[in-house]
Order: sequence, then C-alpha cells, then structure tokens
Amino acid sequence: MPEGDTVWNTARVLERALGGARLTGSDFRVPRLAATDLTGWTVRASASRGKHLLLRLAAPGPVGPAGVTDWTLHSHLRMDGAWRAYAPGERWAARPAHLIRAVLRTAGAVAVGYHLHELALVPTAEEHTLVGHLGPDLLGADWDPAEVVRRLAAHPRAPIGEALLDQRNLAGVGNLYKCEVLFLRGISPWTPVGAVPDLAGTVALAQRLLAANRGRWAQSTTGSLHRGQTSYVYGRRAQPCRRCGTAIRKEELGDRVTYWCPVCQPAPPS
Repeated sequence: MPEGDTVWNTARVLERALGGARLTGSDFRVPRLAATDLTGWTVRASASRGKHLLLRLAAPGPVGPAGVTDWTLHSHLRMDGAWRAYAPGERWAARPAHLIRAVLRTAGAVAVGYHLHELALVPTAEEHTLVGHLGPDLLGADWDPAEVVRRLAAHPRAPIGEALLDQRNLAGVGNLYKCEVLFLRGISPWTPVGAVPDLAGTVALAQRLLAANRGRWAQSTTGSLHRGQTSYVYGRRAQPCRRCGTAIRKEELGDRVTYWCPVCQPAPPS
C-alpha cells in the first residue's frame, strides 16, 4: 500500500531511470492523454508531494497558445498504483498488461506506470492546482511540524485517526503509519484531536517513522525487517499485542482500515 515513503522511493526510481534524459517515445492508455506524444521532451526532475508523483518535463519548444515549455506529468498511486523501471528489451513483469496506464521510453530505460490515478499533464507553474491543498510533506523540504499541529488543532472534535489520514493536515500518512503511530503513543484512533495530550509529539513520531523507512521498500516501525515482525498492530488482527498480549483488533470502514490494541490504546471517555 503506497504511503509517503513508498511514493518518495518511487520518485527516486524514476529520477535514476529518466532524470536528464530525452524521451524517445511515450504511450498513455487513459482517455484524456491518449493522443499525447512526449517524444523529444526532456525529463528535468522527479519529485513526490505526499502521495503524489510529479515528473517535471521540458518540451523541445513552446506548447499551446500560451507558449509553455515546462510541464508536469502528475500521477497518484492511491492503494494500488505503481511505477516500474526496466531496461530496454526487458520483460515488463510487475503487473498484468491491462493495468498499464503510461509508458515513457528513453534510450536507456523504460518507465511503466500501472493502475495510476489522476494522471494529468499540466504546466509546471500550475502544479498548485493539483497539490496546493496538501499540508506539509513529512518527507519534503516544506516540512513544518508547527503548521501541522495548527491544522490538526483547528478541528478538535475530529477523531485523531481520521485527522492523521487527512492529507490537508499533513501529506504522506496512510493507514499503516496511522495505526502504528497511535499505538506507540498509546492513543485510541477515536480520541478527539482536542483530547490528544501531546499533539506535537504524535506529529514528530509520524515524521520520524516515515523518514526511517525512506530509501527502502520494506516498511518497519519495530526496527526489525524479519517477516511478521515489522509492525506492532498493523496487519496483526487477533494476534497478541507485543506489549500486553491482548488480541489486536481490526475495524474496516470502506477502504480505511484501523488496527489497535484495546488495552494499550484505551477508548476515550464518552
């Protein structure tokens, strides 16, 4: 499940594969970009913003009536998207072919985007229309914990579990980190933001956990990379809590999943 660290890693993969190179071909398999041809465009940079990927491109000449040369190819991975980089001629084996949404080719690499969401090509100067609503990025240069605390505190009645997932508050936290952060802080996911005793500490821990996993694909909040030992509560329904032995609980609401220990994370007063 892509979270902020996974998207950050994906941006680095695309940077290594495509950065500075001229595209020798492109293929978009979504209606809005089906006729778009980026052949001859240069990849200037690959960046992430929370869970959004921004591939910045330079057109070989002015494009459109405004004469724009700097463009951004935006994609969102959501729950199931992925980009993979291959050598020319290498078999594309990551996902079934019918899930491919974008293909970018250079002389030295091929980048294939599977099940991408919100795929769009916009002038780089207009990136804010796609990501301007996001809060500070936990892994970005704009990280500002005080601003995150301010945004969270502005909605004191919101359950902290939902507030951490709201990308308008902070960009990059998904279900895994939400569950793990709240367990480590001993906070029930349904505690109102206004009742969280140390909001700044909770925010700081979230940033530390994502930063610790940056640069590797295996996500661990326990310090162990061994199978079955990488999380405290996430993915461990009915298994014993690593602290108290109580069975971990799980609740699903749509595509949102919460794991927690009812003893280590007592329910807030009603």
